[in-house]
Amino acid sequence: MTKRRHALQDLTWVEFAERLQTDRPVILLPLGSQEEQGPHAPMGDYVVAERIALAAAERADAVCAPVLPFGYAEFFRGMAGGIQLRADTFSRVLEDMLTAFLDHDIVHIVICNGHSTNAPLIADVTHKIRRQWGVVVPSLNLWRLMPDPVWQDIHGANAPQARGHGADPLTSVAMHLTPDLMRPDLLSAAERKTAFGLPITGQFSNLLFQGSQIDVPLDVTQVAPDGVGGGDARLSTAAAGAAMTEWLTAYVADFLTHFKTCDPKMPNG
Repeated sequence: MTKRRHALQDLTWVEFAERLQTDRPVILLPLGSQEEQGPHAPMGDYVVAERIALAAAERADAVCAPVLPFGYAEFFRGMAGGIQLRADTFSRVLEDMLTAFLDHDIVHIVICNGHSTNAPLIADVTHKIRRQWGVVVPSLNLWRLMPDPVWQDIHGANAPQARGHGADPLTSVAMHLTPDLMRPDLLSAAERKTAFGLPITGQFSNLLFQGSQIDVPLDVTQVAPDGVGGGDARLSTAAAGAAMTEWLTAYVADFLTHFKTCDPKMPNG
């Protein structure tokens, strides 16, 4: 096995210390989730998030920490096989991950979040870190990074129908990065239920009433019994996944390169 200079788990502590002395690399923290992604895709979506983070770190000459494979995924608790952290547990673990580097005066840290429901908790933790340490830790919400023109370039007129939990971007990216784990015979479009006689909007648990949205604490089994929360996974392809993976890798790498030139303690400086 070839030692990867950009993967923290491959380095000895002496090798990492030498890197800190020479170029003070940006540290990338990949986060993910162990949750259902529809009947056709593996539950460990953190695997593809980590692969993109590692590829971006290599391009940017950064160092990627080991992935946190479990996230805050209360909505998916109804399907067996998922591993959900409580909000308090996730927040404490993330804070511990960040302070493990801050304790050594490593302040160039970027989060690569591969599970959108983590985002509010990440914001809470990074604000706390800023108050206590004076350090700004950016977070990239991986699956929300691609702007509409990129979606349209990849999916054309089908772009709106292709997006959603259990569809793209994760299905196409998994087709590209982990094709042997896919079940293409089970690809399907989303079939959402109603609740209290009202349509459920968005990907998760919002009801539409008189033109406005109401949040309700539903479970995935009450919204999408097959786990496809939105979009049509039949529109996903490995070619689309390759294009998405390349765009995401380049974007994350570009940000890491830019952030290395910045002072995390002086965002306006």
